[in-house]
Amino acid sequence: MVLISVVIPCYNAERFLGETVESVLRQTLANYEIILVDDGSTDGTAEVIKSFGARITVEFGPNRGASVARNRGTELAQGKFIQYLDADDLLRSDALERRVHALETNNADVAYSDWQRLEENEKGEFLPGAVIARKIEDVHPDPQIALFTDFWSPPAALLYRRQIVNAIGSWNESLSIIQDARFFLDAALMGANFVYVPEVGADYRVHKSNSLSKRNPRRFVEDVYRNACQVEAFWKANGGLTKNRCHALAKVYSYTARSLFMGEQDLFTENLHRLYQVEPGFRPSWSKIAGVASTLLGNQGAAILLKLLGRPPVYL
Repeated sequence: MVLISVVIPCYNAERFLGETVESVLRQTLANYEIILVDDGSTDGTAEVIKSFGARITVEFGPNRGASVARNRGTELAQGKFIQYLDADDLLRSDALERRVHALETNNADVAYSDWQRLEENEKGEFLPGAVIARKIEDVHPDPQIALFTDFWSPPAALLYRRQIVNAIGSWNESLSIIQDARFFLDAALMGANFVYVPEVGADYRVHKSNSLSKRNPRRFVEDVYRNACQVEAFWKANGGLTKNRCHALAKVYSYTARSLFMGEQDLFTENLHRLYQVEPGFRPSWSKIAGVASTLLGNQGAAILLKLLGRPPVYL
């Protein structure tokens, strides 16, 4: 009987960790191991972990980030399949059984299921929200482009075959905020075969203000930009920049340019250069940019911005 390794990184997760581990212990498929890597928690997480005794494998370490913790958990894992699970998310009781069956039946590398949002209200309660049910090919027929642009699933909704995890090598520690999206994308970049498992298999907590992307939106955008640069380099070395790949890169670079133009000028300029490289005919919404720039920077500042963009400020 195949073994599934459930890898849970945690940091100050005493409020949710017990429920998360219990969701694994309730699985209909019994042959699993739970590997929990504590990333330097300072609250009561250690006591929650110890309450599960020998039912889990645990390692305590200093605070080095979720990707480092996941990489360490992967090193400890013995399973043929690996389920990464954030410390505040939940697995439905038949999730592992259905995903393993889908992977084995289809000889696939990554199984992905539908998932449901648990929305935090003003009282701090998490109530059932929208169910996210769609296939990768609904976004784009090429999984690399779909996962690079508009398709995302939380780790709780994904089960990886160990071979594709080994091919990826490690979680990308240079991306502090979007590392889960990048690992999913890395599977596609390594040529993974994906299989869709219908019906909800995971619950994903949506915190009102505590996510990394909400706490530091600028770092989030910089992560998205840095990720795009890395993907562009990978594509150049592996098949080249096709029309579809250039279009996908332009879409992401356009988003990051809009978000970065009020930040560091050097990074914004570099972003624009990359945008025009992959889509030389790109034309931004000049009037919209000018309006925002005039409001925030004044007419003189807007004129400088538009000059930087390569467009004379004829309407100022």
